[in-house]
Amino acid sequence: MEKITGIYRANQKGFGFVTTEEEADIYIGEEHTGSALDGDEVEVVIIKEARQKKRKSREGKVVRILSRGITKVVGLYQKNRGKGYGFVLPDNQKILRDIFVPSECAKGAVNGHKVVVEITSYGEGGKKPEGKIIEIIGHVNDPGTDIMSIVKEHDLPTEFPEKVLNQAERVAKPVSEADMAGREDLRSWQMVTIDGEDAKDLDDAVSVIKEEGKYTLGVHIADVTNYVQENSALDREALKRGTSVYLADRVIPMLPHTLSNGMCSLNEGEDRLALSCIMTVDDKGHVIGHRIAETVICVDCRMSYTSVAKILEEKDEEEIEKYKELVPMFELMRELSGVLREQRRKRGSVNFDFPETKIILDENGRPVELKPYERNVATRMIEDFMLLANETVAEDYYWQELPFVYRTHEAPDDEKIRTLATFINNFGYSMHIRGDVHPGEVQKLLAKIEGTPQETLISRLALRSMKQARYTPENTGHFGLAAKYYTHFTSPIRRYPDLQIHRIIKDNLRGRMKPEKIEHYEKILPEVAKQSSETERRSEEAERETVRLKKAQYMQEHIGEVYHGVISGMTKWGMYVELANTVEGLVHVANMTDDHYDYIEDRYEMKGEHTGKVYKLGQEIDVRVKGASTLLRTIDFEIETGEREDGEDRQ
Repeated sequence: MEKITGIYRANQKGFGFVTTEEEADIYIGEEHTGSALDGDEVEVVIIKEARQKKRKSREGKVVRILSRGITKVVGLYQKNRGKGYGFVLPDNQKILRDIFVPSECAKGAVNGHKVVVEITSYGEGGKKPEGKIIEIIGHVNDPGTDIMSIVKEHDLPTEFPEKVLNQAERVAKPVSEADMAGREDLRSWQMVTIDGEDAKDLDDAVSVIKEEGKYTLGVHIADVTNYVQENSALDREALKRGTSVYLADRVIPMLPHTLSNGMCSLNEGEDRLALSCIMTVDDKGHVIGHRIAETVICVDCRMSYTSVAKILEEKDEEEIEKYKELVPMFELMRELSGVLREQRRKRGSVNFDFPETKIILDENGRPVELKPYERNVATRMIEDFMLLANETVAEDYYWQELPFVYRTHEAPDDEKIRTLATFINNFGYSMHIRGDVHPGEVQKLLAKIEGTPQETLISRLALRSMKQARYTPENTGHFGLAAKYYTHFTSPIRRYPDLQIHRIIKDNLRGRMKPEKIEHYEKILPEVAKQSSETERRSEEAERETVRLKKAQYMQEHIGEVYHGVISGMTKWGMYVELANTVEGLVHVANMTDDHYDYIEDRYEMKGEHTGKVYKLGQEIDVRVKGASTLLRTIDFEIETGEREDGEDRQ
């Protein structure tokens, strides 16, 4: 019997799938999972072949576990009364069994402690898994314990080793004459940083001038490699972390604060070492010339997105007066940004403009307000300039045929795009698909739905049909941006790939790209790209979990309240509804009590058997908050059937 190797992915309902590199996923029923846990590498045998017409997966049975994906689990400790032992209830809902902890392995934990437990036995032969507590995070009700549990669950490093901190202190010296030697001095150039009010790690400064109808755009990036030498303790730690992680109540930086908020941050009025990409752009948005140089800069002003938007959008007189010397440059920036955006639109770049959630916490870490992050003229300008610099650098190094790290994004699977095309037909939209899908088709669809009630919904489905971007040493292009060449050059304080390519660029600029150096980079880059992609996924998951947790906590304070929302998802078990504050919750079919509702899959509708009442994707609806679980990080709604009374508060 053929044995297939793959990674087991558990489902909260008990069954799972085994994913393999070459073949379709294999369904594993609950009775055939053995002692496999989510992330384990397993060997399976096929017990039922796929039924082609209905496209059901092949079914398999786990026969052997090759390696364990989970060795530590975060959860809630509960002591068994009168008995010495206790159990850990895992936070990870894909781990369906509690972990038995003998009394001598409890490390003094008491009921209600969130703990990290190391698994000592995986519960083969139907037994419960066993473990020993290796860390007590804190009591479940203590401020910060909830987020620290997520940090530990994703194994994010929180403390820097002493050696790394000492090295950061040693290298973080003010810029000296010797540091500036051989660099282009741009300290007389007018330039600013534009970031969120609370940002402390300022990677990028921008400058724009216009002469004879052409723009000169300077994107000046902190020269972090000057302080973080290859293979030093700092470098190894940065590679291990891969990225800074931004959670609701804290930042876990890639580099120690001495560097990330200090010498590497492009702080106003201070000399800084930079790597500058200086581009000449014509009035059609084409880069007609560029140079990449090691520079010395001095930022004139630390601006915020809000302040620049006040100047450009609101024409705020006080703000204009305060920054009057910079206003002409901001006007030029807006002009150039418009030109670049139009150029990207023409080539078919897909712009997913989803509102991210801004969470306002009180001093105890409780969420007091949720709202979408404001996107304005200033955030878009900076995005446009960074995209252009990233593309320009990627294309330059691609044609030089030097080892490099690219940011790549593959075209979506045909099947997923066809499913999307079928779905949007329900709303009267169509996509032109013949052979390979072009990003321009997705972009045209997004343009058609702009401003419609279905905009967020269809955009989400389009995004879900896409593959995830990743880092690779080979350049295969970026589908979403419709870019042939793309890299990450602009954030070396908080992303390792940017730091890595800065090293390559500097070696090249200094004439060090000899055959042995090229061979060295060719050898290390596949692992750097793989590690960077993995740490990026890890941090994204932690950030997403934190947002889901805080949303659930927020809605626990608003149970019984009525909100206006849009049906954002349909499944056989119910309808998902998204509110204006970015919260999404489920109206379970069991809570749709006025009728028996059937899910009509090909139309993404719920239809009442007796009343004929229909709920459709994209439909606006009033819901009442029924419940919220911080453990499951879910929110339950029920349909509000009461008539609206004048003046009744709907949020």
